[in-house]
Amino acid sequence: MKQILVYADSLSWGIVPGTRQRLTFDARWPGVMENTLRVRGVATRVFEDCLNGRTTAWDDPFRPGRNGIMGIEQVIEMHSPLDLVIVMLGTNDFQTGRAHAARHSAEGIGALIDSVRRAPVEPGMPIPPVLIVVPPAIAMPDGPVMPKFVGGQDRCVGLAAAYGDIARAHGCLVFDAGTVTTTSRRDGVHLDADQHIALGEAIADIVQAMLDREESESIAAEIPATRSSDVSSR
Repeated sequence: MKQILVYADSLSWGIVPGTRQRLTFDARWPGVMENTLRVRGVATRVFEDCLNGRTTAWDDPFRPGRNGIMGIEQVIEMHSPLDLVIVMLGTNDFQTGRAHAARHSAEGIGALIDSVRRAPVEPGMPIPPVLIVVPPAIAMPDGPVMPKFVGGQDRCVGLAAAYGDIARAHGCLVFDAGTVTTTSRRDGVHLDADQHIALGEAIADIVQAMLDREESESIAAEIPATRSSDVSSR
């Protein structure tokens, strides 16, 4: 059984754009990913830790606990052993009142990767690899979320490139969700139901490839090296 943690915000929590309702697990992209992997024969369990308003590494003066750095080490410890941690954060870094650019969020992602790797897992348990998912770019905010994200579509420019740089510097894979989906047609920030499906299926492809590669490398490491004397005697 492969165990995967999704550490994210309202885009992954599954908020229905324009409402305070939530999509069911099977309709949210983490659930779509799990179900897709299971259908392919990959026994998978997904742990969701998705908090509305969560940032990469910044405090919210009005909503405590939204800083993504706070508590992530304990979350890793709680769900270990883990085969993979997927981090999809950054959208809330561009809320109104935060003068952040893409590089600030990238630095926050780098700090999150470091936190995952220093989590106090039990002896013998693996430090899980990290997959960084770049959230799709904010479009023109509309509806109830509009006051929170005025100008966010301008501040988030360059996010995919900045995340790519920081992920490579930390030796992590990165996937740009904007290559397979866009933000909601209704509010310009979250994901519509069809976008959850597209994203979940796309990430399932990436995760399956990662897990297959890790399994192959593990098997290879267990095979004893052939001694030179064995080769020469044949």
